Amino acid sequence: MKICIYGAGAIGGYLGVQLARAGVDVSLVARGAHLAAMRANGLKLLIGDEERVVHPRCTDNPAELGPQDYVIICLKAHSITGVLDQMPPLLGPHTRVVTAVNGIPYWYFHRHGGAHEGSTLESIDPGGRQWRELTPQRAIGCIVYPATEIEAPGVIRHVYGDRFPLGEPSGEATSGVQQLSEAFVQAGMQAPVLDRIRDEIWLKLWGNVCLNPISALTHATLDVICTDPATRALSKAIMIEAQTIAESFGVKFRVDVERRIEGARKVGAHKTSMLQDLERGRPMEIDPLVTVVQEMGRLTKIPTPALDAVLALVGQRASIAGLYDGTVRPAETKAPAFA
Repeated sequence: MKICIYGAGAIGGYLGVQLARAGVDVSLVARGAHLAAMRANGLKLLIGDEERVVHPRCTDNPAELGPQDYVIICLKAHSITGVLDQMPPLLGPHTRVVTAVNGIPYWYFHRHGGAHEGSTLESIDPGGRQWRELTPQRAIGCIVYPATEIEAPGVIRHVYGDRFPLGEPSGEATSGVQQLSEAFVQAGMQAPVLDRIRDEIWLKLWGNVCLNPISALTHATLDVICTDPATRALSKAIMIEAQTIAESFGVKFRVDVERRIEGARKVGAHKTSMLQDLERGRPMEIDPLVTVVQEMGRLTKIPTPALDAVLALVGQRASIAGLYDGTVRPAETKAPAFA
């Protein structure tokens, strides 16, 4: 089995080490100092007091690698379109593309059914390029639950978690998704194959859509946001809007809003990825985590006043910092009625 991990950062690096140790033919696409360190010293994973080192093929030129059985995309979602031109050498006739990204994936409306079957979402797939060039037929969904970080170039530290739920857009248990699940399990990770992968995508996004932008605006950690009455109430309002939208597309939530917020509170003094990106001067994942929910709300004519307000603020905050080049649409308002 040949697997290319496109974007061997914190999560991609963790997957690379685990899969390589399990005997999978793994190659990593990375860049900069991280790539140089991996080439010189291998890729190191720190789990507790244990140190694991592997020496997979590493490159910034995918054309060196040839067609793969699986390409696991571990980039920030807003970065995918920018590397599409480099991906064709990895894609053979049977290659599967695994979207290990936050937020709604490009293939969301493939085999979805209903009025929006085959639709693309501009906020996450501008011009539909991912849909056309990666194709939704290749896609396997993947939700990333572990927390990892790059401690130094070529060095990944595992913080917690090992769960990567997988699923076909159609809900079928195909040989392609089952074989990938088996490889993950052999590598010491949990990778259940779900027949309703979109439910799990929304369960994770449910927290991200509110907690990430609120944290970027306030610089508060999860425990503070979920404990303070005002920010907890704001989070709940955004989550209810998101839930209404998701349920209109047939999504089922297996926990309620209060339990989801409590789960985030129990994580403790953790900085969200959006806050970390702001502090480190990296582009912020506003469109895949927030704007896309607004876009889906407008598809279904469901109002999102709380989300609209927070999106306007975090979009401006990120733009001023030079970390967001998108355009936040104004909130949709109705003209006041006069007697």
